[in-house]
Amino acid sequence: MTELGAQPHPSRPADPEAERPRPRRRREVDTDQLELAGTRLHEPQRVAASWKGMVSTAHYAATAAGARMLEQGGNAVDAAVAAALALGVCEPAASGLGGQTMMLVHHRASGTTVAVDGSSRAPHRAVIDTFANLSADRRRGHLATTVPSSPATYAHVLERYGRLSWATVIEPAIVLAEEGYEISLLQHRLARRERKHLQTRSAGPLFLQDGRRAHRAGTRFRQPVLAATLRRLAERGHEDFYLGLTARLIHEDMEANGGILRADDLAQIPRPVEREPLSGRLGRDDVLTMPPPGAGRTLVEMLNIHQSLPRGLQDIDTPDGAVCLAKSIRQALIDRRDRPFDPNLYSQVSDKQMLNRQYARTVAARIGAPHAHGETTHLSVMDSDGNAVALTQSIENVYGSCAASPQLGFLYNNYMSAFEYEDASHPYHLRPNAVPWASVAPTIVLRKGAPWLAIGSPGSERIASSILQVLIRLRSSSPLAAVDAPRLHCSLHGVASVEASRVSTDVLDALQRHGFDVDRRDPYSFYLGCVQLVMNDGGRLIGVADPRRDGAADGPDSAPSSGRG
Repeated sequence: MTELGAQPHPSRPADPEAERPRPRRRREVDTDQLELAGTRLHEPQRVAASWKGMVSTAHYAATAAGARMLEQGGNAVDAAVAAALALGVCEPAASGLGGQTMMLVHHRASGTTVAVDGSSRAPHRAVIDTFANLSADRRRGHLATTVPSSPATYAHVLERYGRLSWATVIEPAIVLAEEGYEISLLQHRLARRERKHLQTRSAGPLFLQDGRRAHRAGTRFRQPVLAATLRRLAERGHEDFYLGLTARLIHEDMEANGGILRADDLAQIPRPVEREPLSGRLGRDDVLTMPPPGAGRTLVEMLNIHQSLPRGLQDIDTPDGAVCLAKSIRQALIDRRDRPFDPNLYSQVSDKQMLNRQYARTVAARIGAPHAHGETTHLSVMDSDGNAVALTQSIENVYGSCAASPQLGFLYNNYMSAFEYEDASHPYHLRPNAVPWASVAPTIVLRKGAPWLAIGSPGSERIASSILQVLIRLRSSSPLAAVDAPRLHCSLHGVASVEASRVSTDVLDALQRHGFDVDRRDPYSFYLGCVQLVMNDGGRLIGVADPRRDGAADGPDSAPSSGRG
């Protein structure tokens, strides 16, 4: 049996840090902690085990929704969709009906694993001349929104692979919106950070207290407007979102607020495309991950480079190992930026260099030589029948476009910011009906042909590096310890972001000595991803939720686990 590992030390409430490195400031009084005096917040169960199924998500209420589907006889797909719908309610800053969803599904009956590409689409009227202020309009407000694809993706996988009805699977999300959930300290801080943008956009009255202030941590947040929208979809089917009353309300809201999304865009329902997953190796195990427009090839390249390093440089907790890890991450990000392609026009790329092991060995040899010098959410599910789902979904940035219809209650995405606007030859250059490129990498690892691990993370370009480090650590660490361990990421520009107080100073010194700018992040940093995993340990399913956010793991008849299996 695999050791589960000890429960991590309670993490400091994560601070949703800015994307760029910032100078260290004098520590100020934590007003959040003063506000919380006498308030007892919910403590999620970070690790659990069950023989009957397991769900791990970024919010405990969504985990409970997924576990409930398993208890009602649903399979991993039913549980994943219920959890995804619930995340749109209780983690609205990260995903929802107005976003897009991608996933890997391992279907035990057929023995196949498919990548479900639920990309959103640019509206038919999307041309660059539409944006008077390109930098602002494509990031926030109604103009920033692509055609939401999550409802269509949910319905597709339920119909094809699920057991339960659409109405059954959506019910937990309805109840959650009606009855509300407890605002976490992380959610309070996210809302406070984005308050100015929310106040000036139509989402403010829905997601801020009195339209002005972030809801205090510990208060109950109810969303009756969203509950009504979800109930209508439950009664009329997902088609209402694209062809019915919901579609009409979206059209009218966009028309009234300068958006370009219209009824004819919605009527061309963005059905997901099933693709063959990209494959790589982790020792003797098969790694299956998301193909373009996702970023699974970035993860495969990172794995290939790391496994091609000399054994002495594969320990990422040593100074030399950390330097090699940073170089591997940076090289894979550079290669992805240099080699974009549209999955529907794969022939435009002459080879698959990012997936080539010989190329990885060449990079590893160069890295190993001595030298002196976008918000998202993820969930993972397995059931007792051998089905597995790794699902990542997003509305792009935190709170998406910060725009929402007061008659619908969900945030619109801002995926217009994920297109290329300058190079007309770029595969993801903005054009009508184009798909944005994404950084998601939902992943399933097969051991002897059966799902051993379902894993993924949010975090924009930090997604692949977060998953990579957990996969590396799973060779010698318990699942919880692998997720809990300190993280590092290196940007395209050579900035190494590190949970500095959790690593040794010689690691920080080595990174600086090799020319990296060290960005010292807080312990359990929001910035460095949020891995949700489920592992099959000889039939016992172990779930781990990353302590960096509000996640939890749970399953039918599950038990908290903190010792050995």
